[in-house]
Amino acid sequence: MTPDPERLPTPSDDDPAGDGRPGRVVFVGAGPGAADLITLRGARTIAAADIIIWASSLVNPKVIDGRRPDALVVDSATASLEDIEPLYRRARDEGLLVARVHTGDPSIYGATAEQRDLLAGLGVPYETIPGISAFSAAAARMDVEITVPEVAQSLILTRLEGGRTPMPDGESVAEFARHGTTMALYLSAARNRQLQDALLAGGYGPDTPVIIGYQVTWPDELMLRCRLDELHDTCKAHKLWKHTVILVGPALREGPIDARSHLYHPGFRHEYRAAEPDAQRGLREHGAIGVTAGRGDQSGPPEPTAASPGRAPDTTDESGPTISHPRDATQEDA
Repeated sequence: MTPDPERLPTPSDDDPAGDGRPGRVVFVGAGPGAADLITLRGARTIAAADIIIWASSLVNPKVIDGRRPDALVVDSATASLEDIEPLYRRARDEGLLVARVHTGDPSIYGATAEQRDLLAGLGVPYETIPGISAFSAAAARMDVEITVPEVAQSLILTRLEGGRTPMPDGESVAEFARHGTTMALYLSAARNRQLQDALLAGGYGPDTPVIIGYQVTWPDELMLRCRLDELHDTCKAHKLWKHTVILVGPALREGPIDARSHLYHPGFRHEYRAAEPDAQRGLREHGAIGVTAGRGDQSGPPEPTAASPGRAPDTTDESGPTISHPRDATQEDA
C-alpha cells in the first residue's frame, strides 16, 4: 500500500534523521543551483543521511558538502532506476535514511513518481521536501513578477512536444500559448526554432518579452532578455541547448505596471485592515491604478546598477537582446 504522505512525520530540528523510525527515502529539492538556496529542512536531511543519491550532472556538489563523513554518496548520473533499487532495499532492511537529492523541485520533471511506485512495492516509507525551481529562480534573478494584475494571473509549466518523452493528447505549446499568460518552458532549448514557431503560432505577438535563463544561480549563469521573434537567434548565438529555462509572456515586460493588486491598496478592506474611505472610493471609480500611474510619475524605473544583480546594465542596443550576468566570453556553452 502506498504510504500516506500526510501521516509521514517530517524531519525536525530535534529529530532530523528520524531516529527510531524504519528506513526511509526523502526526496530533497536541491534548488536551481546555488548551494544556499536549498531549504533548511533539505540541508538537515542531507546532513543526517546515511546514503545520499544525487546527480552530479544536475546538482551543485556544494549542496551535499554538509554530509556526514561516513555517509555513502552515490552519483545517479549514469545509473538507472534498477541500479538504485538495491540502495532502497538496503535502507529498508538496515533502517537507513536515504537523501534522494533532485535538482530544482522534485515535483517538476523529477522522475519521482516511478521511484515512489518502486518504494511502495518495496515497503519503504518516503516523503518529499520541496525546492526552488528554475522558473522561480529565473524570475527572481530578473526581478520580475510572473502574475501581474490584469496582465497575467496564471502560470503554465510545460515543455515542447515532439521529444523523447511523449506528451499527452491535447498538450502542445501552441495550444497553451492561446491563453496568452505567462509560460515557463523546460527541456526545450535544443529545439528553439520549433519552440519559437509554436509560441508565435499559438498567438503570442512577435514583441512578447522572453527571459532565457541558463544555469540559473550557478557560477556560470547567463540571463538574457529578448523579443519572442528573437528567441531562436538568441539561443543560437549563445549556444544554449540544455540547462536552460525559458519564460515568455506579457507580464515579463519591463517598466511600470498599469494596475496594482488590491491586497495592499489602502481602499481595499480585509479581515486585518479597514479601508480608507477616500481610497476606497477611488478604487471603486478608477480601479487599482499602478503606483507610478497613480502618482502621475511617468519617469519609469531607476536605472539598473551593479548593486541590482537581477537587472544588469544592457550590453546591446535596442535592436538586439539584453544580456544580464554575461559569462566569460571564452567559456563554451557545452
